[in-house]
Amino acid sequence: MRLALILGMAAIALWPSLAQATTPEDFTLKSTEDLYRICATPQTDPLYREAMNFCEGYLLGIVGYHDAIVTRENLQRLICYPQGVTRDDGIRAFNDWATKHQGDQKFMNDPPVVGAVRGLASKWPCK
Repeated sequence: MRLALILGMAAIALWPSLAQATTPEDFTLKSTEDLYRICATPQTDPLYREAMNFCEGYLLGIVGYHDAIVTRENLQRLICYPQGVTRDDGIRAFNDWATKHQGDQKFMNDPPVVGAVRGLASKWPCK
């Protein structure tokens, strides 16, 4: 009886992640919510590696462009991350921000680049 209860609880806990398995169509980003879905793909998902590589590449592209354009054009920085920040730190920062704003269509319907900058800037704001 106890084993059945534990297995039942495990199945219920895993059910949302199974119901929302990553699909190739998820890689067509139209919103911040789409980016969050990719960046928060669970390790058990068959497309986990592809999702993490995509998320990492997307965020690196945004940060690289941000850094290049603010330096070249003398624009105000939006993201002021300290030296030594890793790619995983960036993914965690975006996911933490997106988790807090999940369901808030004011933010989650924005283009993914806007949400990514907001997420990273919330962790590393410029003063």
